[in-house]
Amino acid sequence: MAANRVYEAWKGSNKFLFGGRLIFGPDAKSLLIRYAILVVAVLFNIYVLILLFFTSARDPGIIPRNLHPPEEEFRYDSSVSIDIGGRQTPSLQFPRTKEVMVNGLPVRVKYCDTCMLYRPPRCSHCSICNNCVQRFDHHCPWVGQCIGLRNYRYFFMFVSSATLLCIYVFSISAFYIKVLMDHNHGTVWKAMKESPASVILMAYCFVALWFVGGLTGFHLYLIGTNQTTYENFRYRADSRVNVYNRGCINNFLEVFCTKVQPSKNNFRAFVQEEVQRPPPQVVTQEPESDTGGDHRSKVEDDLDIGEDLLKISQRRNIEGFDEEIRSRGSNGPYHNTSEGDSVLGSDRRAPTVRSDERHSSRRRSESWEIAPDVLANSNVTETRSYVSSRH
Repeated sequence: MAANRVYEAWKGSNKFLFGGRLIFGPDAKSLLIRYAILVVAVLFNIYVLILLFFTSARDPGIIPRNLHPPEEEFRYDSSVSIDIGGRQTPSLQFPRTKEVMVNGLPVRVKYCDTCMLYRPPRCSHCSICNNCVQRFDHHCPWVGQCIGLRNYRYFFMFVSSATLLCIYVFSISAFYIKVLMDHNHGTVWKAMKESPASVILMAYCFVALWFVGGLTGFHLYLIGTNQTTYENFRYRADSRVNVYNRGCINNFLEVFCTKVQPSKNNFRAFVQEEVQRPPPQVVTQEPESDTGGDHRSKVEDDLDIGEDLLKISQRRNIEGFDEEIRSRGSNGPYHNTSEGDSVLGSDRRAPTVRSDERHSSRRRSESWEIAPDVLANSNVTETRSYVSSRH
C-alpha cells in the first residue's frame, strides 16, 4: 500500500494544486477572480491598442494625384486671356463642378486644383494631410490620421471599444470599493482611503467616458443615417435629400459587413520618371501669325517698330533728295547721292534706334528718336520732326 503524501493528509483548510506544489488559503477564489479581472482588462487594452494601430496606420482611402489635368475637360475661354511674351492667348479653363448620378439622383462633384482631378462623391480634400480622401469623415488629431472609407470601421470599433473599456474599469473599481465597505463595515470614505488607486481609475474613466462615449453615440447616429461628420456639419442647415441613406439596417451592414476596398496606392513601388508630353494646342488670337516661328521678346518687337519708322522717314527724305538732285543737275554735290544710296542699300542694317528705358511692357509704341550721329551723317533736318509728327 502506497503511503499518502503530506498535502493529501493535511489537516488544515488550505487548497493545494499541482500535486502539492502550490498552496493557497481557503479563500483563494477571490484571488482567481482578481486575476481574471486583470487579464480581461489587459486583453481589452491590447485589443483597443490594435484597433488604434489599424486606424492610424491604414490608408484611409487616399486618391492618387494626377500628373496632368484631365484633358477631356479642357476648354478655352476667349473672354479671359493671359499675356505670354507680349501676346494675348486664351486662358485654359476647367469646369469647376460636374454632376454624376448616385442612386438615381444627381450629385455635384468638384474639381481639386491640388490633386488635378474631379473628386468622387463623398470625397473631400484634407487640408492637414493635403490629400483627397474617399468618403472623408474628418481628420482626427487623437489618432493622427484622416478617417475615411478604408479605416472608418476600425475607427468606430476603436472608439466604441474604448468606451466599453472605460465602463468596465469604472465598474470594477466601484465594485472593489463596495467590497471594502462590506468587509470592514466602514463608510465609503474609509474604503476610498484604503484603495486610492480605485478612486483614481474611477475619476479617469469617468472623464474619458464623456468624450469617447459621446463620440460613440454620435457616430452611431451617423452610421444609422449614412452620413459622415463632414457632411453632417457642412450640410446641416441645408434641406437636401440624403441620397446615400439606404435604411438603418442596410446602413449598418454597409459599414461593418462590406469588403474593405483595396488601396489605390502602392507606396512601396518605385517612383517612375514622368514622361514629358507636349502641352495642348493653344490657338492665339493675333491678327497675323509669326511666319518665322521665332517668338521674339517685347524689346525686340519694339526695336523692329522703331527701325520701320526710321526707314519710312528716311525713304521720304531720299525722295526729297532725288528731286533736289534733278533740280540741280549734274553739278550737285556728290556726297548727298552717296549717302542716299547708303540708306537704300539692301545689305545695310537700319541706323541705331534708341528708346527710353522707362518704356513699360504694356506700352507697345512710344516716341522714338534717331541718334544725333545719324542726323549728323545724313544732313537731314526733317527726320526728327517727321517721326515726332507720326506719334
